[in-house]
Amino acid sequence: MELWHVLNRGVDGRNIFLDDKDYLRFVHNLYVFNDTTPADNNSGYHFKSMDLVSPYLEQGPRNKLVDIHGWCLMKNHYHLLLSERCDGGLSQFLRKLNVGYAKSFNDKYTRVGTLFQGRTKKVLVDRQAHANYILHYIHLNPLDYLKGAQTWRDRSHGGIQNKQVALDYLANYRWSSYLDYIERQNFSSLLTTSLFKDMLGNYRHSIDSYLTDAEADLTKMRLE
Repeated sequence: MELWHVLNRGVDGRNIFLDDKDYLRFVHNLYVFNDTTPADNNSGYHFKSMDLVSPYLEQGPRNKLVDIHGWCLMKNHYHLLLSERCDGGLSQFLRKLNVGYAKSFNDKYTRVGTLFQGRTKKVLVDRQAHANYILHYIHLNPLDYLKGAQTWRDRSHGGIQNKQVALDYLANYRWSSYLDYIERQNFSSLLTTSLFKDMLGNYRHSIDSYLTDAEADLTKMRLE
């Protein structure tokens, strides 16, 4: 099995999610387009409230194109962690996802033209060290929006100054697979969690340990 970190951004850095219903539309598409059977871009899109949870998405047996191991939606880009279920499944899924979302976005906001900046970037996760870190990296992206934590990617700049504040922030950010990994049901119907649960064990403990190490790095830096 090959594991791919997949990401794409809005053209010219523009936001591709302007309100909660845009995020919900993309989540909806992650589910309905992950099928060898063609899907209507408007199928099941009846969001009467913001309370879209995984039971809503259960629609019977499907023939998946990919397994979705992790995901995160940001204002102007998305991250996915995918493995292929059938030959050509990865490319087919991403084409359906990007074209379908761009069409609905353009229709909603009465715009024309390209929404995404170009070809979707696909990075093969081919080293164990990379695999051990990549899910944490995807889930930590929302810290870009947490004041004082925007440099979280670089420990030498003290990006994680308070582990508990960071964890509390992530626990209140709905647009990622983080909540499902810490056993707080969100959009679990999208996910295949067995790979990383086998690899990392208890996910809550794993990311807590990672952030504890980051705090320790900051303390050490201050003492030197």
